[in-house]
Amino acid sequence: MQPITSEGELTAVLADAASAKSYAIDTEFHRERTYHPRLGLVQVAWKDQLALIDPLAVSIAPLKDLLASKALAVLHAAEQDLEVFKHECHTLPKAIFDTQVAAGFIGYSSPSLATIHERLLGVKLAKQARLWDWFQRPLPQNMLEYAAADVARLLEIKNILCEDLRVRGRLSWAQEECALLLERANKARDAKNAWRKIKEVSRMEGQPQAVAKALACWREEHASKVNQPVRHVLSDLGVAVIAQRMPSSLKQLRNLRGVEPRNLRHGADEELLEVLDDLRNSDLPTAPPVKPLKLPVELKPAVSLISSWVAQHAVELELNPALLASRNDIEDLIAGNPDCKAAKGWRAEILATPVQQLLGGAVAVALDPDGKLALEERSGRPIALMASN
Repeated sequence: MQPITSEGELTAVLADAASAKSYAIDTEFHRERTYHPRLGLVQVAWKDQLALIDPLAVSIAPLKDLLASKALAVLHAAEQDLEVFKHECHTLPKAIFDTQVAAGFIGYSSPSLATIHERLLGVKLAKQARLWDWFQRPLPQNMLEYAAADVARLLEIKNILCEDLRVRGRLSWAQEECALLLERANKARDAKNAWRKIKEVSRMEGQPQAVAKALACWREEHASKVNQPVRHVLSDLGVAVIAQRMPSSLKQLRNLRGVEPRNLRHGADEELLEVLDDLRNSDLPTAPPVKPLKLPVELKPAVSLISSWVAQHAVELELNPALLASRNDIEDLIAGNPDCKAAKGWRAEILATPVQQLLGGAVAVALDPDGKLALEERSGRPIALMASN
């Protein structure tokens, strides 16, 4: 099998794929030294057809039409592939089915594609070739076969998962979660929210935090413009320290902790100083920002207890515990955070009522004879404890 290298062949192949109800798609890329992923190969399978596309030889712009079609895009661990599509084609699929996400609803814990092939199809894929160079040309046959195998039976896997999910009554849950993944991909890499990834900034208040937010936004936009990883432009620590110190000269800037010699090169340091000058002349907030709801101190012990029960309950339901709720999700749920994902959709069906009953004292967590946590109706009768002398 040889990759497609002509525009005419690519257009015909993608038009045929768009006429199908669903298609499997995957990408091979590198991004070790760049902000944006560098695309090395695209794999598409539909009906009984499979095509490999060489983006170094032909523009993949026509892929936009396939993504925008009514056909369902089937992927495995789709997050980074969606980022590739957004960057290369400036669009995303209308709807997706992520086999890794779907497998979490039948008890798999973030399985690799090889694991799913082996467990559902009894097929062993070649070991993942993380060190292969997808930009060498020509690509050797073993690499082409490896890439093709990633999509060759993905539609079959999707059908097996969907049937299992239908039997369990969870297909709508998986579809809902895939829709959320697609929604997040549409919002990904928003420079205005870049500060949320920096722990130091979230602990700041008032003017330093406002400056740090602006610096994080500038760093993200500059990294995208020069196509460098954000850490190469400026470290997280550098963002926080600069926001606190507000240097006004290159010497002051370069002497700050967190500003490394490899950072702020090719005029980026002067550009950053201009950003700081603009910030000095702008109206920055001095009052502490409105913070999200915090968990009352007296309820903190409940987090560990409920987290343990949720993890066990997920296993009992044959759900990936990480998919159901994280510790932070449970804290948000207990605190009544309106944006808590554990209080919405399929998660609310599983968690909302039991957690509310626990917090309200209607039920209690107990150990059953097998040593497992169990929810039981609460009698309201406290047991007698030994009094202190």
